[in-house]
Amino acid sequence: MTSERPNIILVVSDTLRTAYLGCYGNPTIHTPNLDTFAQQSIRFTRAHPEALPTIPVRRGLHTGRRVYPFRNYKPVKWDIVYLPGWQPISEDEDALAENVAGAGYHTGFVTDTLPYFAPAMNFTRGFWQWEFVRGQQQDRWKAPATVRDDRLERYRPSGTEAQRGLPAMYRQHVANTDWIQYEHQTSTARVFQWAIDFVDDNRHNKPFYLMVDCFDPHEPWEAPPHYYERYADPTYTGRTILHAPYDALETFGTPEELRDIIAHYSGLVTLMDTWFGKLMTRLDQLGLRDNTWVIFAGDHGTNFADNPEHVVGKPARALYPGVMHVPLMIRHPQGTGAGSTVDDLTYLTDIPATIYDIASASPQDGLDGHSMMGYFHGSKPTRRDYLTCRYSDYVWYRDDDYWVFCDLDGQNRHIFDLHTDPDCQHNIAGQTDAAQAAFDRAWQRILADAGGSLPDYRQQHHTEADGQKSAAEARQQRP
Repeated sequence: MTSERPNIILVVSDTLRTAYLGCYGNPTIHTPNLDTFAQQSIRFTRAHPEALPTIPVRRGLHTGRRVYPFRNYKPVKWDIVYLPGWQPISEDEDALAENVAGAGYHTGFVTDTLPYFAPAMNFTRGFWQWEFVRGQQQDRWKAPATVRDDRLERYRPSGTEAQRGLPAMYRQHVANTDWIQYEHQTSTARVFQWAIDFVDDNRHNKPFYLMVDCFDPHEPWEAPPHYYERYADPTYTGRTILHAPYDALETFGTPEELRDIIAHYSGLVTLMDTWFGKLMTRLDQLGLRDNTWVIFAGDHGTNFADNPEHVVGKPARALYPGVMHVPLMIRHPQGTGAGSTVDDLTYLTDIPATIYDIASASPQDGLDGHSMMGYFHGSKPTRRDYLTCRYSDYVWYRDDDYWVFCDLDGQNRHIFDLHTDPDCQHNIAGQTDAAQAAFDRAWQRILADAGGSLPDYRQQHHTEADGQKSAAEARQQRP
């Protein structure tokens, strides 16, 4: 028999665009399992992160507290990224998993998201069982020295990519993945298989909370052949671009190369969907569906030149809908609300608030999110009038009417009228009095949410990044 207290599963998929899911309107991407899950869930149509990128999002998911506006930034030595907000969970911060475990839950965590692995990141706090699945991105796992130069020929990085240090990442990617012969050996499959094993092992245990954090479809964009071929142009003979330089397409690639990037990305989306489906099927086979809440979310998306600047990737200066819209779906154990949608403005930090509510657990330091349980019981949370977010040296804002992003000085302004331009294709900054009024309102709220000012680390984190680059170059130049 299952416990009367409900189990909770949170699945996070990195860099997953809503526009690449069938349940969010895409007619060609094959995501049958998530589409079915959406029919069984409440689907949120205006969910957004409150801090970016990878690690800031996860700090919020693991604590329930806003990370914006990145106060007390403390970089981690020997990391791969140096950005404001990219730092461990502090020993002084409350951790969701610790409090859920304290409320009597058996806790599990599995991920192949590389930034978790950096020294002292501290995200395993509160988890009785946890697993880091190796091999994604530039994970220093297998020896890049074993990769022959001719093995890299298919990637042929451009000058722009070389300037970003991407060839070294390509070599590490090949070292980490050359051994893979079957789908079940991919890191995505290994993540979800660990999750399936956790559910098998703990199905008769006290109620469990399981967090599954899957890195796909994040770069490097190279899908297994049978997933790639579903979307690829069979006549394409160009290079494989594993990681775009986060710039305008014209600076590094061609439309044909972009279509190939998207084919790989789409294949990784379908791969993730396949294994998410296996986890959901196992829940059904074990008879756990009617006692398990399942939450599915993305952390952020990415751009595919579908913006006025033709940017590919997710640089902080390009906070367009492709990056900022995230999928969010919640399935009630008894199917309450199945197939319905919520259009309220929603933060990802509402997820931990909801998990606390489901688990009847209490945070020690308070919460910044709103529990979404009310949507299942006819009592909506307090409606938000707007949202704010920070990514590196840029801030973002949206309300019902306008979409705004700019730098920390309020310059490099991008303002879009969501009524006439919901896809944010026409920047109206400086064009009308209404646009100026919209920016003034957004800037006032951005500063208010930041406590009056935005911490400025520009000199600090650029110096750290330069130092990291110099050290890496010095290592590469050693005989």
